[in-house]
Parts: sequence; C-alpha cells; structure tokens
Amino acid sequence: MSLDLQEVLDFAISLSKQAGEAIVQGSETRFKNATGFDEKKNTADLVTETDQNTEKLVCEAIKDKYPDHKFIGEETWAAGEHPTLTNEPTWIIDPIDGTTNFVKGFPFVCISIGFVYEGDPVIGVIYAPFLGYLCAAKKGHGAFMTTPLHPERRPLPLVAPQPLPSFKQALIAFEWGSDRSAEVMEKKSRTYKRLVGDKQSGVEGGEMALGVRSMGSAALNFVHVAMGCLDAYWEIGCWAWDVCAGIVIAREAGCAVVGSKAQANNALTQSSFPPATTTPDVLTGRKYLVVRAIGDGNQESGVDAQKRIIRTYYDAVEEWDP
Repeated sequence: MSLDLQEVLDFAISLSKQAGEAIVQGSETRFKNATGFDEKKNTADLVTETDQNTEKLVCEAIKDKYPDHKFIGEETWAAGEHPTLTNEPTWIIDPIDGTTNFVKGFPFVCISIGFVYEGDPVIGVIYAPFLGYLCAAKKGHGAFMTTPLHPERRPLPLVAPQPLPSFKQALIAFEWGSDRSAEVMEKKSRTYKRLVGDKQSGVEGGEMALGVRSMGSAALNFVHVAMGCLDAYWEIGCWAWDVCAGIVIAREAGCAVVGSKAQANNALTQSSFPPATTTPDVLTGRKYLVVRAIGDGNQESGVDAQKRIIRTYYDAVEEWDP
C-alpha cells in the first residue's frame, strides 16, 4: 500500500485545530453550566462529554478521509471496542489528554493524534488549544512547533541540545496517575524519593534531581522534553493514545524513548541508539521514559549521556504492572 505521509500529517494538523475548537467550546459550556463530567474510576480519572464529542468528530473525519484505516481512541476503548494494533494504517487518538485539567480549567489540555504505519508510529500531532501550542512531526523529517508568540514553524528542540553532566542538574517530570492503591503508591513514593532525595542527607539511593514538574498530561510532558525544557519524563500506566503522538515528536526531536526496564536494558545494548523505531511492545507496554536530546560534553557524547540518564532512572524506579 502506498500512502502520502505528508498528506496524512497536513490532515492531522487541520483535524487537531478543529478538535481544539471543540475543546474550547466544550470548556465554555461546561463552566457556564457547572456540569458535564462523570467519574470513571475516581476523582483523578474523569471523563467528560467533550471527550466523547471530540473523539466522535475526529473519528468521523478520519473515516470520511481514509475509510480503510483503523482507529483506536480512548473513548471508544472505554466503550468496549478493543481493536488490536496491526501493520494496517491506524490512528491512535486521545481526544482530551489532561481530562482532569480540563475539568478544573487548568490550561494544560491537548488533543493527541498519532498515526501508526506498518507497526511504527510515524505521524504525531499535539495541539493545546488553551495554550496555542501546536507540535507535529513526521518520521525522518524532524519535529516542529508553533505558538501564538512564534507562529512560524520552529524546529524542535527549540535550542541546540545542551550537555547534562549530572542528574542533579535535571528537571524531570512524573505524574501521580489514577492508581492510588496502597501497594502502587508505596512503589511510586519510594521511586520519587530516590529520584529527588539527597543521598548526602540520608536518602538511600537519592539522586537529587534539580526539580520536578507534573503537568497532568502525558502528551504535553513528551512535548516539553522534545522542546528541551524538561530533561526527562517517566510514567507507568499511560495508554497508547496518551503517548503515540508524543513518541513521534520526541523521537524526531532527538530524544531517546524507551519502555520497561527490560526493554530499556535491551535497547541500551544495541549498536544503534536511540532506537529509530518504536515497537508495539513499547507503544502498548504502558511504561515510558523519554530523555531529551543531549549535547556532547567534554568527556561524554550526547548519546552516552542519554544512556547514563536512563540507567540512573531505572536504578531508582520500582516497576509494577498497571
């Protein structure tokens, strides 16, 4: 099958803006009526009417344009449709990534549109309508971003990759997630303690990262690592629709994207790093670590620095099966 990926990218960008308008209108309606959400699992995992309407808009537009393509979306999955990821052209969509943010009026909300071709994510578009951020990428052609202050397309990362000689200089991101069970929270807490704690002050294994950010949106965490203003982002529990577009954008911005500890350890031993493709076991594995493009230092290449950061992370991380 022959497919014009530039046409797909242009269509996805246009579609993201239509969805963005629907998200903004849905927000205005929600706050006007002070209603519009039901609980999925708990108060940290909310579904809105706008979620469902936006996914319907996107799904119908894709079916009109590409009737033979497959579709995987958060809301259709929640409704019981569980298509298997194959080598067929497949759209993977999160209509609103950052649903809790949307409900609360916190502006870190986006539409995430990923496209998988022959098993590999090759198109990614993320649009944050309240911020005006549009990020997009096509495999092998780099990633770009536009903002209200810079409407021209700027390549990602936004500045030349800087060295990162120590984890103590790293600004990292992680999220608390929706699984707040005692067992999982204990593992998360121990992991976070090691990532940010001070070994010199008695925190065993403490790596003392410079700082932590939690945006409430996996896709926008990926974007900020791709931009170069976050050094790394790690999370367990996301779904393919949360990360598919972000993986393409991050990868095209020179980031290293890996999955579980086992997958990452295998990737680190390969002759080519960072991996040029994202295999289904990573895309659907629900365990993700992304490290920004790093510039060469005095005694270390940027790739070696990425590997060092990954090893540091996974020495600190306790995994669980979401």
